[in-house]
Amino acid sequence: MTAPSGNLYIVATPIGNLDDISQRAIKTLSSVAWVAAEDTRHSGKLLSHLGISARMLALHDHNEKQRAAALLQKLQAGEDVALISDAGTPLISDPGYSLVRLCRDAGVRVVPIPGPCALISALCCAGLPTDKFHFIGFLPAKSQQRQNVLSAIPQGVGTLICYETARRIKDCLADVVKVFGAERELVLAKELTKTFENFVYGTAAHITAWLNEDPARCQGEMVLMIAPTLAAEEEINPAAQQTLKLLMSELPLKKAAALTAEIHGEKKNALYKLGLSWGAEG
Repeated sequence: MTAPSGNLYIVATPIGNLDDISQRAIKTLSSVAWVAAEDTRHSGKLLSHLGISARMLALHDHNEKQRAAALLQKLQAGEDVALISDAGTPLISDPGYSLVRLCRDAGVRVVPIPGPCALISALCCAGLPTDKFHFIGFLPAKSQQRQNVLSAIPQGVGTLICYETARRIKDCLADVVKVFGAERELVLAKELTKTFENFVYGTAAHITAWLNEDPARCQGEMVLMIAPTLAAEEEINPAAQQTLKLLMSELPLKKAAALTAEIHGEKKNALYKLGLSWGAEG
């Protein structure tokens, strides 16, 4: 008779404040045979703080596919495994997909142990629409690639959420202006659950000015949220919007709107208002 497989537990850990660890997470981490961690040294400090002595294995972006196969063997031998990331919920812009997919395909039970998640923590306090949202993860490091990713996002997906590094945040805000205009409402959440937690509301220019006031503000973990598209954008087809953007780079807004209206059959006034909302001069 074949022994039953172990369980793979996907365990959320604190994103800053260690008091956010759940009792169920502590119980799970204390009972499993193995803890797979993105960085064993970093997570080892958390386990030590919790008084947990566990056998650990590293599972990160560079070794996940190979390590996933080894962990599957342990699970199939009846050993329980917990997967944790450096902070927050595993697989959300963190490693773990290959392991979870492998376990699902092999019939190994995968169990969520829910808890902190930076994107959800940021969104619920941002004051932006929460009925629909689109999580982008980390944007590309290069400006043009960032703009390409942002420009390709379909309309109607709701509030946009991305993670960004402190080193790139001001460049990212500049690219947001190029794609969505200078007046788009943004919220920057930084150092969530930590001592210097902050939510900054306003345009890209306002947030950039706030960052420039104190070099220390350009440090720590950041979540950037972008308000949904304006009603005017939702009424104009994406092809016309793209044409308007291209023409605006070479022509005055009034002329660009008129030509775009002629090409796509859209209303000239609606296109003109849309251009103004992007920060163009009338």
